[in-house]
Amino acid sequence: MSYEDLDIYKISFDLFIETHRKSLKLPKHELYELGSQIRRSSDSVNSNIVEGYGRRIYKNDYLKFLRFSHSSCDETLNHIKKLIHVYPDLSSELELEKLAGNYRTLSIKIHNYIEYVKNNWRT
Repeated sequence: MSYEDLDIYKISFDLFIETHRKSLKLPKHELYELGSQIRRSSDSVNSNIVEGYGRRIYKNDYLKFLRFSHSSCDETLNHIKKLIHVYPDLSSELELEKLAGNYRTLSIKIHNYIEYVKNNWRT
C-alpha cells in the first residue's frame, strides 16, 4: 500500500489541481495575494498527507501531519469563502460553491481518517 491508495490523498490531489487552475483565473492583482494563499494551502492539504504517510510508523507523527492537512483543508475552504464574497460574479463562473462543498467533504474524510488512525493504528 502507498499514500496514493488513500482516498484522502486522491481527493486532495484532484482538488489541488482544480484549485490551482481556478486561482490562475483571478484578477491579476489577486494572483499574488489571495490566489497565492489558496494555492499554498491547497497544496499543503495534499503534501502533509504524503509527508505524514512517510512517518506512519510513528503514530503521533502521522497524526500530527494529518492534523496539519486537516487544518490546511479548512484554511483553503476559508480562502474560497473569501473569494465567493469578494468576487461574486467570478464565483459562479469558477464554480466556487461547488469547490467549497468538495473541500467540506474532504475535511470530513480527513477528520474520519484521523479518528481511524487514533483508534486503530499500532505504535
